[in-house]
Amino acid sequence: MEKVRIGQITAPVGIKGEVRVFPYTDRESRFSDIEKVFVGEGNDVYTIQKVRFDKGMVVIKFKEVNDRNTSETLRSRNLYVEKDKYLLDEDSYFLDDLIGCSVFSEDAVLLGSLKEVIQNTSQDVYVVAKADGKTFMVPAVKEFIRLVDIEEKKIVIHVIGGLID
Repeated sequence: MEKVRIGQITAPVGIKGEVRVFPYTDRESRFSDIEKVFVGEGNDVYTIQKVRFDKGMVVIKFKEVNDRNTSETLRSRNLYVEKDKYLLDEDSYFLDDLIGCSVFSEDAVLLGSLKEVIQNTSQDVYVVAKADGKTFMVPAVKEFIRLVDIEEKKIVIHVIGGLID
């Protein structure tokens, strides 16, 4: 079973066992559709009892957690779901699938490989490592990202002056 990371617990909320989660998704509302998650690197399964949203974060109440002390033990742990049960929108990708993709210009010149995805509030930013070890950043918006082919591990970008220098 392959798992995909969907968020990270950042802190407890209140005294009834809720936790604040930084979502690794472009749409926080996806958490409303999830019933169970894996917490941490093992196979600990937690049932989502309640979800609410607060300032770009997700607040979750797990059935198994009923006090602040227990929720505190979950701080900094990642949340995962089974990859095959997590449906993505069109033009959406799992971050782990993007990492390592070869990045090409529109005229088929290999520019490097995708090293990291920085998630910002306005849009994601792709960090591309060139062969010489230097990196450049590309906003993950349609104006720059022309093609993403996960099966071929290939991304094609529109290069403008100063982007890769």
